[in-house]
Amino acid sequence: MLGDGDEKLLSLFDYILFALTLLGSFLVGAYFGLSKNKPRTTEEYLIGGKSVNVLPIAISLVASGISGNTFLAVPADIYKFGSNYVWTLLADCIGFLATYYIFLPIYFNLQVVSIFEYLEQRFDKNVRRLTSVLNLCATLCYAPLVLYLPSLAFSQVSGIPVHAITVVTCLTCTLYTTVGGFKAVVWTDALQFVLMVGSVIAVVGIGAHSVGGLWQALAIAVRGDRWEIFNFDLTSRNPLWGPMVGHIFFALSTLTMNQGAIQKYMGLKKFQDVKKCICLHLVGHIALKWMTVLIGNVAYAKYVECDVLQSHKIAKIDQLVPYFVLDIAGSIKGLPGLFIAGMFSAALSSLSSTLNATAATIYEDIILPFISKNTTQRQNTNIIKAIVAVLGILTILMAFLVERVGGIYPFTLSLQGSFGGPLVGIFILGVLVPAANSKGTLLGGIAGVLLTGWIAFGNTVYKIQGLLPTEEKPASVEKCTPFVNLTITQAKVGSSDDIFVLYTVSFWYYSAVSTATVVIVGLVISLLTKKGNVTINKNLLSPMVHFALRKEPPPSVYYNVNTKGDDIDAIHELNSKD
Repeated sequence: MLGDGDEKLLSLFDYILFALTLLGSFLVGAYFGLSKNKPRTTEEYLIGGKSVNVLPIAISLVASGISGNTFLAVPADIYKFGSNYVWTLLADCIGFLATYYIFLPIYFNLQVVSIFEYLEQRFDKNVRRLTSVLNLCATLCYAPLVLYLPSLAFSQVSGIPVHAITVVTCLTCTLYTTVGGFKAVVWTDALQFVLMVGSVIAVVGIGAHSVGGLWQALAIAVRGDRWEIFNFDLTSRNPLWGPMVGHIFFALSTLTMNQGAIQKYMGLKKFQDVKKCICLHLVGHIALKWMTVLIGNVAYAKYVECDVLQSHKIAKIDQLVPYFVLDIAGSIKGLPGLFIAGMFSAALSSLSSTLNATAATIYEDIILPFISKNTTQRQNTNIIKAIVAVLGILTILMAFLVERVGGIYPFTLSLQGSFGGPLVGIFILGVLVPAANSKGTLLGGIAGVLLTGWIAFGNTVYKIQGLLPTEEKPASVEKCTPFVNLTITQAKVGSSDDIFVLYTVSFWYYSAVSTATVVIVGLVISLLTKKGNVTINKNLLSPMVHFALRKEPPPSVYYNVNTKGDDIDAIHELNSKD
């Protein structure tokens, strides 16, 4: 519910729009799961049998890459701390370029369903198992976050308990993902994308109009220090280098090492289609993230003289955007419902892709080695469906813990830094460092997880104790009606003089720190444990580093891209395993 201010609730028409969103998603999944087009093999279930065209896959990538948290948590963070987030747009462009030129050619050439299968071919089973576990941990922590903020928003404006909303939406998503597989995920994403775009454009347009236009809103934000984006202090919460440089590694972890995204690219027939798809993906991704920046600035301009948090109109900052939407458009029948439907569309698209991709990883990396060769395709498909169902149930259970988290956006980046950053480092060692071996990569990955987890834990403890500066931008309650007996607040400053320096590192750097740790530790240990010259199949390395390979003729035996299981063990010595 809201804070002490007036409650603003949805109309019947808004509830109908929300119900139609869930129903439409379910019907799409049911169509692909129960009709003649239903998946009959594991390949059809996991990557659609390579029969889906570029446009729907590109739309699905955009929709699943922009979660409801992006539309709700990012504007709230900008409202409170400023627009440094805008630098992530540049970092994303670099991440997309690296994905296309360095990593995707290798994945596409090998035609792997699980991206972690590549790591077994490049290193060994232990490295593959480590990355699969990291991916599973990240999923179990991230999936509940995807649903929590949209559920909180709906609860805020409806009075329905947040956990009841979470259970219903998660069950709906799990059901259509389980039944329909890859094609259901892609086409429901396309439907949900339309709602996302429509709702966000409407909110930005109406919000800007309420404060005198978009340029006026941005001018107010500039005067309120919300565009103080050239901050070069490395220890600051929002330095320029954090979102510009640190976010590159976060972007790589959500693009290049994201099983869901790569799985969709692998669903395309030709690599030429990948180029078209990634261009569309980049344009849509940047456009929607820019809209979240505008929402945060417009909301600040709306409440520049009466901060909604200090005046207790909302209970916590993550409730800002739903309150803002109802404030500017509560009288327009259906628009609040459209916005809530759009936010849930973003959440559902992210969650369905996560469930489908994680099921693929668990099946390929953990279960497949123990399955009899006599198992039919139908039985294998049913196993994957069961995995999706179990993951959905675990997501619901984990969602009950999310409300104890503070700010959602920094927590999400911290989480991704702890689990996603080491994955980036491991793949960089595999693709770009010929000298890396399995022992060094394994120990480097473990070191990256432990170091970043330790930093994030210590940072959280001191933040809860109020010993770290929060660096909030100034906010005013001068013209609140009725008058609120508060003064303008300046950035809150804690006392961090006696705190270990690593605990003061901004969450923006977590992915970069963990990636660098994995690469440095992995390379050093690889060099120390090197056992003579090892020939590596150049198909497992980026063309950018082929010059570093030995010039003598390669051995006559290489990995076959379809080689699995015990056959891989038999020829590891001719590859990169020491």
